Amino acid sequence: METGVAEPELVGQTRLPDGRALGWAEWGPSDGRPVLLCPGAATSRRLGFGTDSLPAMNVRLISVDRPGLGASDPQPGRSLTSWADNIAHLLKARSLGVPAVVGFSQGAPFALACAAAGLVRAVALVSAGDELANPIFADRLVPDVRRMVDLAVNDPGAAERLFSGMSADAMWDMVITMSGAGDRCVYTGPNFARAYRSAMAECFAQGPAGYARDTVLAMRPWPFDLTAITVPVELWFGAEDTSPVHSPDLGESLAARLPSARRSIVDGAGGALLWTHAAPILRSLLLPFSTPSAPTDEPNVASVTSDETNATLGT
Repeated sequence: METGVAEPELVGQTRLPDGRALGWAEWGPSDGRPVLLCPGAATSRRLGFGTDSLPAMNVRLISVDRPGLGASDPQPGRSLTSWADNIAHLLKARSLGVPAVVGFSQGAPFALACAAAGLVRAVALVSAGDELANPIFADRLVPDVRRMVDLAVNDPGAAERLFSGMSADAMWDMVITMSGAGDRCVYTGPNFARAYRSAMAECFAQGPAGYARDTVLAMRPWPFDLTAITVPVELWFGAEDTSPVHSPDLGESLAARLPSARRSIVDGAGGALLWTHAAPILRSLLLPFSTPSAPTDEPNVASVTSDETNATLGT
């Protein structure tokens, strides 16, 4: 199944106070409710999702390249906190108000950084990478991932040098190799593969340093308090997600650390959930636009059973 993969309707760059450019792409009505996208690992602003659903939902989707990736200038020594500062300037410069934000895969901590800074009204984390440096995962990571996390924590410079060996082609091969059969069907579909590989190529256009820095930041301890994030956070995972770098427990402990989180496990879906279930993910973000209060009525819902999830999704 493929949904919502289309060329951006608008692309551009916003100049930041220090002179750097931040690249972005847009889909949907210009007066729609803004939803930011923090893309997954090694992809650029050009890979959107649910774009065929945006007009009916009146959603304006804005995907943003992180520094050193795609059309965004590098920012030496950048952090998750400085990413939130970049987004604060973007929101003001483009009159985006207080949007919702989606973090896919490695984009999850970048989305949460925006929430921790008070910049967004709701968050959706889809096939999210977790805080793998957290001691709760000490014995739950596969050996190769455990070694990479330990290196990022203990010698981030060496970790960046290691991750700088990645390329767009190598990333494509790794994703296809790690993915289950259902996800491979999505990723290798002609339209999706074309868009995915184009976004990967754009991501590495400036070289691998931006990707390497992203990966180190995601694998190190996150510099914000998850318990202080009180806006609604929707956690979406596919029951058949086989990625070793997404949340090892499909977001169970992550949901427990977020005061206003709800976790949905979608039966029959994998890591490509952002594209196979785009409409319900977007719908989950729209309620906070119509209510003044951010927290959900039932915080810390640790799990939604497959039957309940399928009923919610209308499947």
